[in-house]
Amino acid sequence: MIKLGAHMSTSKGFDRVPKETVSIGGNAFQIFPHSPRMWRASLPKEEMSNSFKDEMKRESLDPFDSMVHSGYLINIASPNEEVWGKSVALLSLEMKITASLGLKYLNFHPGSHLGDGLEEGIARILKGIEIVLGENQENDVMLLLENVAAKGNHIGSSFEELKSIIDGTVQPERIGITYDTCHGFDSGFEIRNKEGISRLIDKIDSTVGYEKLKMIHLNDSKFPLGAGKDRHEMIGEGHIGKNDGFREFLSNERIQEKPWLLETPGDDEDHASEIEYIKRLLG
Repeated sequence: MIKLGAHMSTSKGFDRVPKETVSIGGNAFQIFPHSPRMWRASLPKEEMSNSFKDEMKRESLDPFDSMVHSGYLINIASPNEEVWGKSVALLSLEMKITASLGLKYLNFHPGSHLGDGLEEGIARILKGIEIVLGENQENDVMLLLENVAAKGNHIGSSFEELKSIIDGTVQPERIGITYDTCHGFDSGFEIRNKEGISRLIDKIDSTVGYEKLKMIHLNDSKFPLGAGKDRHEMIGEGHIGKNDGFREFLSNERIQEKPWLLETPGDDEDHASEIEYIKRLLG
């Protein structure tokens, strides 16, 4: 069965998400653990955590098919010690929040070295991950590195960079990746035809290993191949999806092994329409 859903709001409470996911035709979702543009966060009350897990069971949603996305302020590659320290502390707390909800994956962007150099940035990422995992030994949450668009000083636009992070960690078995179709397209990965899709899968296989891919962020792109802009568009309305450009990608058996999560513009109604369109593409 295809696992498909969208980023969902938690403004009415975590425990509303499972039912709202099913209402838009989904069976998977992504959520923020707190307001993504703030440093402040706290563990949900036990009553809320239990209610959320009860709703997951009631709606027959598998916790391995959904995930939590870290806040936007986190940058564990930052050379600024204050920002780095706050980022590590918040990422660690987000991991505990993820565990309290019974979910298994916490997705985050590797970060930006801000001009300090790739090697130095990766070293800080590895130091941060070591602390975060050390503070979360009591849970089984996995950290997912998300590929980013190739622009500026951001780390993680290539699978080689993601591999160097995974290989350098003290617990590589607790690190996986999320593949974002918009970010990948912006970085030059063609997925509108079988040849491009095969090259992408081969690249993942030969670097991090396909078993490390746990989630796919399914996003169209406002800009053409290799633009390096990172601007998401609704499925079917961007440079990937026009003329049913996602059909080959979504029909690939290995791609279908992974959950697909929309991070496209719009609200639940828009996402419901996109999910319906995706299902039509697949026949």
